[in-house]
Amino acid sequence: MASQSLAKQKSFERKAKNYRIPLESLAIFTAQLAALLTAGLPLVSSLEALQEQMEDPVFRVIIREVRLEISAGSSFSAAVKRFPKGFNALFISMVEAGEASGNLAEILQKVAAYFESSVKLTKKVKSAMAYPIAVIGLAVVLVNVLLVFVIPVFAEMFSGFGAKLPAPTQVLIDVSNFLKPDFGFPGFITKISVIHVGVGVWGLWKCWQKFTATPKGREFKDQLVHRAPIFGPLSHKITMSRFCRTYATLMRSGVQILRTLEIVASASGKTQVEKACVDIAKHISQGGQVSEVMAANSYFPPMMKHMIKAGESTGNVDGMMSKVADFFDTEIDATVGALTSLIEPLLICFLGVVVGGIVMAMFLPIFNMASIIK
Repeated sequence: MASQSLAKQKSFERKAKNYRIPLESLAIFTAQLAALLTAGLPLVSSLEALQEQMEDPVFRVIIREVRLEISAGSSFSAAVKRFPKGFNALFISMVEAGEASGNLAEILQKVAAYFESSVKLTKKVKSAMAYPIAVIGLAVVLVNVLLVFVIPVFAEMFSGFGAKLPAPTQVLIDVSNFLKPDFGFPGFITKISVIHVGVGVWGLWKCWQKFTATPKGREFKDQLVHRAPIFGPLSHKITMSRFCRTYATLMRSGVQILRTLEIVASASGKTQVEKACVDIAKHISQGGQVSEVMAANSYFPPMMKHMIKAGESTGNVDGMMSKVADFFDTEIDATVGALTSLIEPLLICFLGVVVGGIVMAMFLPIFNMASIIK
């Protein structure tokens, strides 16, 4: 037992270097650390307390290593930099700003609030997609049960009619026969050909993934998502909300503007925002303002451009960014709610058409019984 426990601990330590901490766990960790520091507990003692109560074994190892680094004389920011995949650039930059200003607890509270809002937004979108995925999965299972177990019974009954079956019924019976286990010459060859098609589709998907990993591929994919009919506007609003919220949080914490733009670009995950941040950084280096670059970029909505320009004139850019982020969050809530309300009747219609079509195809020969008897 002791050897197994030691082996597990070693595996956790190997995983720690490249472990990606879930954002929800990072948000809870940041909020708890901020609360302990606000209560007056030293940083090392706070990390020790969080290490003891952490349920994730790999995250526990990471906290232990960070605590040991700090005990050895390193700064908190230098310690977390050893785990770049675990602690994102936003967290590291905010810790650096907190150490520089001497107000680490307050800045960690802001980081925790940002992470919590991001987690809430992600959960909202995922929960909206969970219902249609569950219904479509149920429909696939139901149709397969009908095709494999119910349709063969009808097919055996129709085989004694001695007449040509209606086209929908014949297609349904052919699909049912294909799905049944068959190792004879024709059926086996047909199944092998379908497997080849499946392998080809999988190969195309892998090629697509490799293409989208390149700079041109990422740009093409982002443009495709942006122009999508329904999910394009929703993705755009999520990107704008994340951009404004990250920018406002970093600026309020005292992070330099050029570093803020770097983090905003990497946190967005969109090539349009990354290019815009590069242009904004160049323009600011030459003495310009953020709104001047945004005004010439069609990716940013007009309302956002006007709000940021007003914030620059009043010296309250971060406040205006927060208000814009709140506005987009409200828009996202409304869009997700509308999509959820629209998807439900569409799925009911879809199920009705699929199941009703199968039932009608099976009963068509019975309706034509009189002509078959003649």
